[in-house]
Order: sequence, then C-alpha cells, then structure tokens
Amino acid sequence: MDTSKHDFSTLFEQLGMPSDSASIENFIAQHSPLPSEIALQDAPFWSESQSHFLEEGLEDDSDWAEIIDELDALMRH
Repeated sequence: MDTSKHDFSTLFEQLGMPSDSASIENFIAQHSPLPSEIALQDAPFWSESQSHFLEEGLEDDSDWAEIIDELDALMRH
C-alpha cells in the first residue's frame, strides 16, 4: 500500500501531465476560475481517464482525496 503523502506534483504525474511547479501553476492559471456549478472532475479540459481518476479518488475518499480537494479549491479562485 502506498502511504506516501500526495502533493500537486504526484497528482499531476498520476494524471499523466507535466508535474513541475511552473507547469502546474500554468495549468491552474489557464483553467481558473472553474465555475461553481461544474464539479472539478466534470471540467471539459480533462480526458475521460483523468476525469474518472478524480471522480473515483473523491468518491472513495482515497488517499488522493485531500490533494484533489486542494486542487479544486485553487481552481475556484
């Protein structure tokens, strides 16, 4: 079992995206603010597999849920 603490870098790696700080900041800036009526996992910029990973992580309250919630909060500003 992976018990390591997940951060934005590991989340973006898991999503198959560039995971360096500049790339993450650019992604958030490019796609923010996300309208409140759109769930993070339903945003149009995710692939089907990325959306599924995010949805599953939140629904299962997995060890990814906390960092997904943090990304969601950042995307709302």
